[in-house]
Amino acid sequence: MNTSNNALTEAVYYILLSVLKPVHGYGIMQQTATLSGGRLNISAGTLYGALSTLLEKGWIEQMETITDSRKKEYHITAEGRRVVEQELERLRELVRNGENILSNN
Repeated sequence: MNTSNNALTEAVYYILLSVLKPVHGYGIMQQTATLSGGRLNISAGTLYGALSTLLEKGWIEQMETITDSRKKEYHITAEGRRVVEQELERLRELVRNGENILSNN
């Protein structure tokens, strides 16, 4: 299971998937909407609160910028990748258990 032994929220899960390649905040909002088929639209306030938490946990990092651009880019860390991989395995287990139970009833 993941480091905190808790499930990730859907927003955090999609944010971590979005930052597998360096991307800025607006790009993360666009990618989460795309990855969820438009079902999940993260507001700027929710996104930047989550980014702050993920930075504190060491799951993402802010990329160095060459210019004084206001756009900050974020990228997943090795620890963040491990957490999202563990969450994916947890979700697979949920699906397997559900499928097994439903197919036997």
